[in-house]
Amino acid sequence: MEIFDSHSHLDDARFDDDRDEIVIRAKENGVKYILNPGATLASSVKAVKIAEKYDIVYAAVGIHPHDVKDMDENTIAVLKSLCKRDKVVAYGEIGLDYYYNHSSKELQRKWFKRQIELAKELKLPIIVHDRDAHGEVFDILKEYKVWEDGCVMHCYSGSVELAKEYVKKGIYISLAGPLTFKNAKKTQAVAKEIPLEWLMAETDAPYLTPVPFRGKRNEPSYTKYIVEAIAKAKEIDLEKTAMKLTANTKKFLGLI
Repeated sequence: MEIFDSHSHLDDARFDDDRDEIVIRAKENGVKYILNPGATLASSVKAVKIAEKYDIVYAAVGIHPHDVKDMDENTIAVLKSLCKRDKVVAYGEIGLDYYYNHSSKELQRKWFKRQIELAKELKLPIIVHDRDAHGEVFDILKEYKVWEDGCVMHCYSGSVELAKEYVKKGIYISLAGPLTFKNAKKTQAVAKEIPLEWLMAETDAPYLTPVPFRGKRNEPSYTKYIVEAIAKAKEIDLEKTAMKLTANTKKFLGLI
């Protein structure tokens, strides 16, 4: 089975003591590729270094909505330089997060748009974080026609109806550990109803650990549980599901 973990924060300090073992364990569990997105400038730099160390890891760079309060045009210049490194294949994670108030809504909107502009300039696909800001995020994505260079909704938490609108625009939906939770009816409905060719699987490690390891540190080797949950929701073959999800992610990142 060939699996692509489309979103894993291997740069997180919780992996500092055993990152080599984490990558080995991922390979042993069918994970052939991992995408490590940045969240801050420091984590973006670290993600690139990790991607350059491990053959199965690729990087994305960008500033998470929590941290845009610290951004300026110098940050953009450094990110632009990082994007030129060979193993940087996407821009993110970027977006809006209105659940927490780590950065003001005004700053979040400003730097989300500015980072989309940079990604479009560089013709990189974007990885979007959206929490409690569904309408505004969708409007901004439409304004910039982000599907022209590729876009994925990371750890999708919205409705089936909104997911269908995204897919109509050519935007991918990525599902994570919450899909495996018993009470995740909305996410399970998304997995069932959205065509397989528009889905991806991710861990968002070290966060959002799937059943049966919920409550423990997440890691890329657990991607198989999300793939299994998608196959179960669609009532289709596991191997076929894994193959298509991986092909989708490779296409999105221009790795095919």
